[in-house]
Amino acid sequence: MELPLVVGVDGSDAGLRALDWAVDEAALHGLPLRLVYASRWERYEGVAPQESAPEEQAMADRVVASAADRAARRNPEVEVTVQVLADDPVTALLREAPYASAVVLGSKGRGEFADLLLGSVSLSVAARAGHPVVVVRGDRAGLESGHDRVLLGVGDTAKGSPAVRFAFREAEARGCALDAIRAWRCPAYETADRDGRAAGPEHHYEQQASALVDAAVAEEVEAHPTVHVRRTTVEGPAHKVLVRRSAAADLLVLGARHRHGHFGLQLGRVGHAALHHSACPVVVVPRG
Repeated sequence: MELPLVVGVDGSDAGLRALDWAVDEAALHGLPLRLVYASRWERYEGVAPQESAPEEQAMADRVVASAADRAARRNPEVEVTVQVLADDPVTALLREAPYASAVVLGSKGRGEFADLLLGSVSLSVAARAGHPVVVVRGDRAGLESGHDRVLLGVGDTAKGSPAVRFAFREAEARGCALDAIRAWRCPAYETADRDGRAAGPEHHYEQQASALVDAAVAEEVEAHPTVHVRRTTVEGPAHKVLVRRSAAADLLVLGARHRHGHFGLQLGRVGHAALHHSACPVVVVPRG
């Protein structure tokens, strides 16, 4: 049985956009949808009479009922279940991640400061989960899959990585093109003493990046022959290159390396920049 898409719902505008995106994604892949609201009201159950249950319980019930109704109206064929979990949102969603095809979150939650680009729950879950996490953000074209393109950021150890497989599956299910892109830079000290040769040191780094992209996608190209793949190398900082290219994509797929035993935020500069500034939804796929 296919694992469901788990969606963190909280009634916020960003959460509703994430819910809509998740309903479409579930329909695309034929997956069930599981709506999760994290709340601590259950700790009071049995202490107070049922008729005087805490306000948080009533809010939780309203949020999940409204979310389920919205999902049903968007696509009645998608199977939807709901659950209120007795924990803080980050802990609850991290616990759900191993039992999900992916965890889907809005870019900001209810109560987040208006000027924040990314909510603390979304950042914490994306940084710490051992399974794919989608943060739904971006402009209307990206949210509505108007570009017919999945963007894959090729990292240092991308060959055979879960992120590459995820990107190909998405492109195949959507019937769209896949852009596999690798940013490269040539250290300044290597260009300072150019001796006039036709092929400078930049050529070496570009060729290195191109070979890495080819190796990263080779296996999946054979496994997904219907996916049109465009291999691209671009000079510049990876985080800026990917954020700029996200404006013409429907989904940005990134790999993430997690350090065992480290409980702080584990995303690098590229992941942070994408989650804060991407013009389309971002999926972070851990390696291993």
